[in-house]
Amino acid sequence: MRNFPPERIICLTEETVETLYLLGEQDRIVGVTGYAVRPPAVRKEKERVAAFTSAKIDKILSLKPDLVLAFSDLQAEIVADLIKNGVAVMAYNQRDISGILSMIRHLGATVGVGEKAESLASSYEKRLADLRNLEKHDVRPRVYFEEWDSPMITGIKWVSELVEIAGGTDVFSALSSNEAATDRIVTSSDVIEAAPDIIVASWCGKKLRPESFREREGWATIPAVQKNYIYEVKSPLILQPGPAALTDGLNELVQIFSFGDHCSQLKKA
Repeated sequence: MRNFPPERIICLTEETVETLYLLGEQDRIVGVTGYAVRPPAVRKEKERVAAFTSAKIDKILSLKPDLVLAFSDLQAEIVADLIKNGVAVMAYNQRDISGILSMIRHLGATVGVGEKAESLASSYEKRLADLRNLEKHDVRPRVYFEEWDSPMITGIKWVSELVEIAGGTDVFSALSSNEAATDRIVTSSDVIEAAPDIIVASWCGKKLRPESFREREGWATIPAVQKNYIYEVKSPLILQPGPAALTDGLNELVQIFSFGDHCSQLKKA
């Protein structure tokens, strides 16, 4: 690393972008992924240098970063190219809520604002604990979270954990610990048998078509389809393992699972 704390940072995924903004360290960012949308100002203020699994290596090198922040094995080829060119890279691999909080704390320490990062992470922990400690309800809706529609992929660990914290029961929680999306593929018969009360979908980069669920063979028997309890949470709010998922993404799940109409309907069933 040329400088410590790093003065010129490139973020190849959106959660580190948002974290640095929340810590007040956005001036260190010199390049971002094209998927970065939080806060909205980032689209005007920062140069886009990458998608998710592809990046403009020459452009990144021209920006002379002290540090590039990456995520998971999916960016391994980009990371390898950067390392070969002498660039310092930090690749995170958080797949659950604990990992998200650790990333926030580690990134804050890396840029020299460890106390701010601790305060931010602790505020999220308090909200999560408050929701967990709410009075338990008689009925928790059974939830199928669909991360992708073809093939059908159910939610990763942090999503499954947020579903439970928000008041639902993830019908495929046993699969959520599988890091690879290919290991979280489910079939129509799996979902029909699980009989979810609510379907939440977040198709990354693709708009939800609620009617598509009704068109799937055999799905007319699923309670969520019968009652039209089919909802979308935008992927930037729930599928990036960072602050958005712990705040706005969680808030949307809480609203969806609110125990008003859903609870009364489930009790009548």
